Amino acid sequence: MSTEPETTEDAEPGTPTGGAQTGAAEEDAAGSGEVPEAEVTEGEATPSGEAPAAEGTEGDAAASGELSAAEAELRAQRAERERIEQRKAEKKTPIEAGTKLSGKAADLLAAVRAVESGEKPVATVFEDPEPAPRRSAPEPVRRPQPVAAESVAASTAPAPSAVQAVRQVLGAGGAPEALAPQVAAALGEGADELLRADPWQLLRVAAVRPEQADGFARALLGAECGPDDERRGRAVTVWLLEQAALAGHTALEMPALLAALAQRGVPDPDSAVQDAIAEGDALVFQDALEDTGAAPARTEEEGTEEDEERPVRVLVGLERYALAEESLADGLARLVNSAPKQDGSAEDWERAAAAAQGSTGELLRAVAAHGLVLHTGGEASLTEPAALLTAAHTLGLRAWAATHGPIGRTRFAALLHRSETGSGTPSTDTRSPGDRSPVATVAGLLSGAEGPGRDADGALDLDLLVVLDAPQLDVETAALLTESLPDGARLVLAGDPGVLWSVSPGRVFADLLAARICPQVASRQPDPGPLGELVSGIGIGELNQVEAPGKEVVIVPVRDAGEAVHRTVQLVVDSVPRAIGVPAEETQVITPGHGGAVGTRALNAALKERLNPGPGRFGGFDPGDRIVHSPVPGRALPGRVVKADAEGLHLSCEGEDVVVPKERVEQSVRHGWALTAHQAVGSRWPAVVVVLPGDAAQALSRPWVYTAFGRADRHLSVVHGVEKALARAVAEVPAKPRTTRLPVLLAPQISG
Repeated sequence: MSTEPETTEDAEPGTPTGGAQTGAAEEDAAGSGEVPEAEVTEGEATPSGEAPAAEGTEGDAAASGELSAAEAELRAQRAERERIEQRKAEKKTPIEAGTKLSGKAADLLAAVRAVESGEKPVATVFEDPEPAPRRSAPEPVRRPQPVAAESVAASTAPAPSAVQAVRQVLGAGGAPEALAPQVAAALGEGADELLRADPWQLLRVAAVRPEQADGFARALLGAECGPDDERRGRAVTVWLLEQAALAGHTALEMPALLAALAQRGVPDPDSAVQDAIAEGDALVFQDALEDTGAAPARTEEEGTEEDEERPVRVLVGLERYALAEESLADGLARLVNSAPKQDGSAEDWERAAAAAQGSTGELLRAVAAHGLVLHTGGEASLTEPAALLTAAHTLGLRAWAATHGPIGRTRFAALLHRSETGSGTPSTDTRSPGDRSPVATVAGLLSGAEGPGRDADGALDLDLLVVLDAPQLDVETAALLTESLPDGARLVLAGDPGVLWSVSPGRVFADLLAARICPQVASRQPDPGPLGELVSGIGIGELNQVEAPGKEVVIVPVRDAGEAVHRTVQLVVDSVPRAIGVPAEETQVITPGHGGAVGTRALNAALKERLNPGPGRFGGFDPGDRIVHSPVPGRALPGRVVKADAEGLHLSCEGEDVVVPKERVEQSVRHGWALTAHQAVGSRWPAVVVVLPGDAAQALSRPWVYTAFGRADRHLSVVHGVEKALARAVAEVPAKPRTTRLPVLLAPQISG
């Protein structure tokens, strides 16, 4: 790569000195909306950190007193998940088997069992629990029918009288009365009475922090309020677990949780955790650790391993993620342990595999014989899932693909169309992607808005599902997908393991790759050209200089924040269209965070001024504005503003018409000329400008750089102000670890 000689008229060579003031560490983990006071740091919302709750959560929807279609969709999915959880509860099996413990671990496990029996545990006397047997893979059970989103929305919206009652309590405690709809939705019936009795329940609302809840409690309770109040310890425990979920963890190890409680001024962290468990606010687990030692085999005279305590780790987590991981483990075990439906003879599958080349043939053979297959590779490898779907259709299978976002859906639909027609040129078919090809988004598939629909038993009406962008699957979405598959169906999870993980808890694809419970097919098709060479090197920790004779990669050094903004606007508006031939509307800017002098807000303001100036009559937006719509946390839909009227803001998102009510605009719509890497994942553009301002160094990691640089099809410009921090991040900063339980849950369920 080279410094930029032509794409920027007045680029200056030399080493940047840094100094840019940007919100580089303010990446919004939810991919949407704004949080008062601070932003959620990408991957840094640690249990002891200062990151507030994710934006755009269900409490925000209640703020308007009515729900958007997207919120209704989310609630419908949650209702279906609750039915799944109810079925699992009826099995009356423990969440996790235990081994003989002592000390705090035994105390905490006893607390859970006391809660399950309806008794509150005694704080001073506990007995060692008896080990519980691990479950075997469950028998297949038919999934419930999805619940209509409209009925769910109508039943969950708080009543105006309930909101008014909560508003009075908030006013008495000096809290913003505007939080009333969110509090009423979060706490449910009798929210005002609950809030008076336990003011720290205010922490159930997104963006409320412990110090704010403490002030509210002091105003309501007066002298009765103190840091040793068990209500405070319990509420802070739950809040910390929710913060951990924002950072991607499905549970926290006990020592980390206790240390975080101590940092938050909880004088007795052990009692706080026990109280949370006793009240059913949290669950405790003990996972056996793998024995990596080389101990000699024991004889009968010497005893067995059961004579000794096995090492375990004790974790605490929220029920929703515990049940989701359990459900996911059950669903995956069902796929692995059961024979796939015999559609097409073995000879037909082998004939199709033999006609394919290289790893494509390997993929077809693996899918022919197994219910679950993993496929890894970059952008070029997508031709292999496309070939798989084409072969499956030829064999008579009802085969569908699902992508993370609508841009990915459109791209894969075009690729699949070329695969089916044998054409090497893009299709001129003007029908919508859903009409042209069996490709949907994951969200649309689960909600029923896209895809084949469901059969009489509530399962998806298909034989083969290929999920692309699999690293973006969180545990709850993955659980819904596996539970929705009919018996005998095949599931292929495909994706690039080098990109950022999901914004919601879990690392499903990475856990499955590490568990090695099913066939894994690695594509041997490298991404072509200088961009492919650059991104492939980043994936293995090397930031290489690449030859770019066609200006595929250009470096633009900058010294400070002002210059970074100036160069970025110049590239999008003038240099890239003139020198590369990619218009501004097909060029995407990616920056590490939302806040700061070179965050998405500042860059979007500068780009709007040049590309679509206007007064912003409707919530800061004008017709023609480029936007990103986040209907629910973790989903970012790029699009444009069409118009605004009494109904709300009318958007066009990849050909789909979306209307956002006026009261939801501020929470769920941002300008979209500049995005974060998490918002951009799953999409690609002809040209991408990645902005790395001076103080972005702490926000950079190898997955972030890999994801951001990999969004470009033809051209990548890097506005570079981090000096050597970029190479250091690529070489030395891997993905931040996430604590999950999926591998432990899978191990006993997968038959030999």
